[in-house]
Amino acid sequence: MGEAYLDHHSQLLVIHSRLFFYGDAATESLAIQAAQDIQQQWNEFNKTVIIKRNTFSFTLRIEGFYKPDLTPEEVWYNDDPRNNYFRIEEFSSQDISFVDGIGCNTGYFKLANILDHSTTAAHEYGHTLGLLHPVQLDIRGKGAPGIMYPRGTICDPMYQYSAVAAPATPGGTLNPIHRKVLQSDVDNLQLHKLSFKNDRAVVGEFSSVYHASHGGSIKN
Repeated sequence: MGEAYLDHHSQLLVIHSRLFFYGDAATESLAIQAAQDIQQQWNEFNKTVIIKRNTFSFTLRIEGFYKPDLTPEEVWYNDDPRNNYFRIEEFSSQDISFVDGIGCNTGYFKLANILDHSTTAAHEYGHTLGLLHPVQLDIRGKGAPGIMYPRGTICDPMYQYSAVAAPATPGGTLNPIHRKVLQSDVDNLQLHKLSFKNDRAVVGEFSSVYHASHGGSIKN
């Protein structure tokens, strides 16, 4: 979730989000790194958005904060569309990272998924802005996979865990490290449909879920 802003002077469309990380595996350095990874991966290449026939350069501004003392009430009653809340733990009951809906501001990250400049945080952030997994999950011959392709996608050999593995066998599916945020991913946000007021608009919605450890949650 974030707040979009139209900067007419610089011809920029900026989405600004703050990510607050909590949980037993969260740290200040990891919070900063995850935010930087999302920003760098989404801002890679030159992407544009057309709003009312005007072309704007697309950019994200992401801030990451370590919030070990975060309370459920802070999540439940937050009304700032820039604020997002993610628990980080070594263990996830789903064995993956996840967010609480398409277009949301909360989720749960499995630590191993977001280390070493992984694309998982950028992928989950895409869900918070409203992006779904693509329907067609066999993309052989279509080049680099976009950021929203999930694990298990069938792709060209150079994007697999193992380039010599047969498609759909162990090692023969998408290695998420190869995902890229493409112009098509930004197009799929359909930012031209936002209702801008004073050049600002909300992207996503409030899910407001405070997660307990091991995948449990408390919802107001």
